[in-house]
Amino acid sequence: MARVLKNKELINTRLAANYGGWMYCDKCDENIGYLCYSTYDRLKLKYKCQCGNQGSVFLDFEDSQIGKECDDELVIVKNRLCCSKDNEPLITILEKKIMSYKMIITCKSCGSIYKKEK
Repeated sequence: MARVLKNKELINTRLAANYGGWMYCDKCDENIGYLCYSTYDRLKLKYKCQCGNQGSVFLDFEDSQIGKECDDELVIVKNRLCCSKDNEPLITILEKKIMSYKMIITCKSCGSIYKKEK
């Protein structure tokens, strides 16, 4: 069942689909990552692309729950950043395309809020 977005703010960024799929830099049109459709509950991402563009993504849903802060690191499984509690894939960041980023992402199944910065 499709989820209903409450907030969708994309700055200098576009998504292949409404709230998931491939993410692209608007300036150079390069693929910067992949957002898994059904496993995240909320995403805040700020990044600087290799082309110099600065972009951001903020997405959450009508049924998003208040998550709980988590000190655990995201686990890497087949290049995807996954929840450390259930290995659910959340997002892929193509680090060779991005100079730096700061991300806060919430796992839909367990509510863990992960923070990652590079």
